[in-house]
Amino acid sequence: MWLAGFTSGTILLAAGAGLVDAQQNITAAFPNSTYANASVAYAEAGAQSLQSSPPKYPSPWSSGAGEWADAYAKARRFVSQLTLLEKVNLTTGTGWEQGQCVGETGSIPRLGFRSLCLQDSPLGVRFADYVSAFPSGVTVAATFDRGLLYARGYAMGAEHRGKGVDVQLGPVAGPLGRAPEGGRNWEGFSPDPYLTGIGMARTIEGIQDAGTIACAKHYIVNEQEHFRQVPEELGYGVNISGSLSSNVDDITMHELYLWPFADAVRAGVGSFMCSYNQINNSYGCQNSYTLNYLLKGELGFQGFVMSDWQAQNSGVSSALAGLDMSMPGDTLFDTGYSFWGTNLTLAVLNGTVPEWRIDDMATRIVAAWYKVGRDNTTIPVNFDSWTTDTFGYLHYYVGQAYGLINEHVDVRDEHSNLIREIGAKGTVLLKNSNNTLPLGKEKFTAVIGNDAGDNPYGPNGCPNRGCDNGTLAMGWGSGTAEFPFLVSPLNAIQNEVVSEGGIIQGITDNYADTQITLLASQASVAIVFVNADSGEGFINIDGNIGDRNNLTIWGSGEALIKNVSSLCNNTIVVMHTVGPVLVESFYENPNVTAILWAGLPGEQSGNSIADILYGRVNPGAKLPFTLAGTREDYGADVLYKLNNESATEAPQQDFTEGVFTDYRALDRAGIEPIYEFGFGLSYTTFSYSNLQIKTTQAGPYAPSSGMTSAAPILGNFSKNLDDYVLPPNMTHIPLFIYPYLNSSDPVESANNSLYNDGNTNYIPQGAQDGSPQPIPPAGGAPGGNPELYDVLYEVTATITNTGKIAGEEVPQLYISLGGPNDPKVVLRGFERLSIQPNASTTFTADIMRRDISNWVPQVQNWVISNYTKTVWVGSSSRKLPLKGVLEGAERFNKR
Repeated sequence: MWLAGFTSGTILLAAGAGLVDAQQNITAAFPNSTYANASVAYAEAGAQSLQSSPPKYPSPWSSGAGEWADAYAKARRFVSQLTLLEKVNLTTGTGWEQGQCVGETGSIPRLGFRSLCLQDSPLGVRFADYVSAFPSGVTVAATFDRGLLYARGYAMGAEHRGKGVDVQLGPVAGPLGRAPEGGRNWEGFSPDPYLTGIGMARTIEGIQDAGTIACAKHYIVNEQEHFRQVPEELGYGVNISGSLSSNVDDITMHELYLWPFADAVRAGVGSFMCSYNQINNSYGCQNSYTLNYLLKGELGFQGFVMSDWQAQNSGVSSALAGLDMSMPGDTLFDTGYSFWGTNLTLAVLNGTVPEWRIDDMATRIVAAWYKVGRDNTTIPVNFDSWTTDTFGYLHYYVGQAYGLINEHVDVRDEHSNLIREIGAKGTVLLKNSNNTLPLGKEKFTAVIGNDAGDNPYGPNGCPNRGCDNGTLAMGWGSGTAEFPFLVSPLNAIQNEVVSEGGIIQGITDNYADTQITLLASQASVAIVFVNADSGEGFINIDGNIGDRNNLTIWGSGEALIKNVSSLCNNTIVVMHTVGPVLVESFYENPNVTAILWAGLPGEQSGNSIADILYGRVNPGAKLPFTLAGTREDYGADVLYKLNNESATEAPQQDFTEGVFTDYRALDRAGIEPIYEFGFGLSYTTFSYSNLQIKTTQAGPYAPSSGMTSAAPILGNFSKNLDDYVLPPNMTHIPLFIYPYLNSSDPVESANNSLYNDGNTNYIPQGAQDGSPQPIPPAGGAPGGNPELYDVLYEVTATITNTGKIAGEEVPQLYISLGGPNDPKVVLRGFERLSIQPNASTTFTADIMRRDISNWVPQVQNWVISNYTKTVWVGSSSRKLPLKGVLEGAERFNKR
């Protein structure tokens, strides 16, 4: 999504304080974005520049399978009552800044169905007051705590519901995190698909249990900000005619990028958002393979697909390819032009878009509404995205319909306590020499660094958080929320020290060398706060156009750490970052006695880190990514420069590294990380023992078969074009997107000289076919073939707290699939356990069929290979003391 009030081609340049390091670019691989030694043969063969995406039609119609049955029964009864105009109104946004929310559909006044309100973001309610600013996805992922993932989702869903929002635009599994520099990685959870899949499922369950529709986004392989959409690039002076194409093979698609979205579908998510980029040279919002075949066919998705804002590039083509809702409705912001609206009405009337297709679009939308209980929990929209004024124009951009638009409803409840807990439990302790932490009554505490203090403009002083001033508690872009307050680390630590009668002084200017030297030389402990920021591509901070240019710490942070640690032999480093940074220069420095990664903790940032520093919370978080020695170690990188020989055509990003990203890449290359995926220390110690593996009585795999029912047609509609012309007595809002025709003459209404010329070559073969269709062998239910989720093995291990204080440990289960093209290990289970000193508890993990299967393109299904499957259990991806073999795995293959 884009910035409020910014139209295509507009750039926001926000200066950050002293971000010299961030400007130093760019050693990334070019003309590719995979380093040469990181490519794998199977991925190279299926990830070729300028390759095409196979057409898959017709768009599958929903079945109301499983837990969707009741919602579908209600939705079909409702849609059967609708006119064609009302169905089109449901599917088309009314235009940017034409309502109170960032996205609104048309309403159905005749049946009392109001406009649907769609609102960012994945960490809170964007553009609203009296809301909470939650920790980011990557921060809650570091907790490895399923309960906290759910609780955060529920709290966010409750706040959106309380503001009158129908659809929360989150959570995020795209980007997954292919390249550590990716600008929006922090909005999601982790580059590991299993961890992200759990994050998606638990967050969705929370949001929707609170009565708000969740939106899984950005689907799919949307892995960088550079070249994501043409209007934005033209604004930066980059002349391209097509958005970036992410070129990916079938194995990598299924085993890496589609994996967490399958978990989202299985969790019952109500909506998906398709992405700006192209996938194998077909736009994400009109890609029939990814929308029709993978999402609605193979994964059995029952909800609706909306476009990202300005990601729709066609009318009929996108409808036939599986798009169900156009957002925000206009082709470009504030133009009043739409691919749908009038054009969709005309396309259905002339038969180009089948009647069953518009019925399915409307039914999917209404079914999602019923599924989360919006018929019982709907609250009128009580905020306005475009102004904080109490009174103003409902149609902000055109200045019409003046009245009460902001009621300033406080929806925060007691969520600040949860936010503080997640911030602390998501802080990873990376180093703790000689038990430096937790701190006691220090004689003289120095707190140093821009990241320790307040933004001089206030916590919301930079629109969309588009600067790096003060402590970093969220990245920038549409994935943000307004802070109700932001507790800085300096304030929280000062409160701690003063309450104990200690001495504390702080400096929040990284370049105040003279003053820093004086302060650090006096301190008994110096706590240095540093950060690294990123965000969405419509904002450019010191040359970082969404994506980071490198992995260095911002604001000359490494120099700051070096300076302070040379003067104080008890220097603690706290890093607030959007993802991996380079720590090579200081992690082994003996004067750096402790290092913590504190993520993006939200409004309670300072209190959360104080809870860790002073021992109220014993660290138990684990890294949701790898901290490597160099950017090259990760194998994949951002494509920063145009690489298409056609110059102005779509840049080509070939995912030739396959499934080998993050820790998998380092494992394959035999590279030792500095801090591996899953690593994290505690103030106590743990031991692992007694691995047990039990085989279940699950049977062999049965591929799905058979046929769907025929596409249902709900109701009927008039073919008389006079019935669809804009009523003469109706008040017309300028630039508002309506479903009405401009004229009863279809040629005049279409405003296209080629209308009705008899050419139907643009309609893909089978796209209008509503007859029964074959069920994909890997499909059959939401999330895919139900037998993929059969539990084949039950694994247990004993975890003992061998220290003197209570603590929390996250045992992790990894599996070696054994094949020559498989990663060394892949995460397949975890559990956060609270254990008293000298006590033991049992770690339990279920291994499902999908967990030990590989995707085989030739049969378009999951298959358990004949290679030995080995289970590993330990405290990180590299510390795995327990090992066992999964016996008899081959017997679980298909009948």
